[in-house]
Amino acid sequence: MFVSALALALTAASPSSGALPATLAAAPELAAETLAAGRGEEALVTLQKASAADPHDPAVLINLGIAYAHAGDEVKARAAFQQALTCQEVIELDTADGTTTDSRKLARKAIRMLERGEFRPAATRAGQLTYRD
Repeated sequence: MFVSALALALTAASPSSGALPATLAAAPELAAETLAAGRGEEALVTLQKASAADPHDPAVLINLGIAYAHAGDEVKARAAFQQALTCQEVIELDTADGTTTDSRKLARKAIRMLERGEFRPAATRAGQLTYRD
């Protein structure tokens, strides 16, 4: 299971040992609790609806990208992260680990993580390793 709650849970790629900060749990359209619980399909439906209602919300777009990445759709994940990066509004976002950062920094971090394969399950990432003869 991956933990990716709110737009900054990019820093967590392993199960959470504690509860989500109250600010994360209080915004159901961000599907933070659903993502953290490993219910990716449910989170994806919630985030797609939220994105359709407000296609310029960087927090929703980043979490949507996380949900797509966890579902294995890296093309849609990258598109959501890119869209968050280009949003006119830059907002401060709380993370699952309690830190805060701006939405553009987070979107750039998400894209780098996607490029490194950090959203893939550990078993899939192991296939990326190379060995020396």
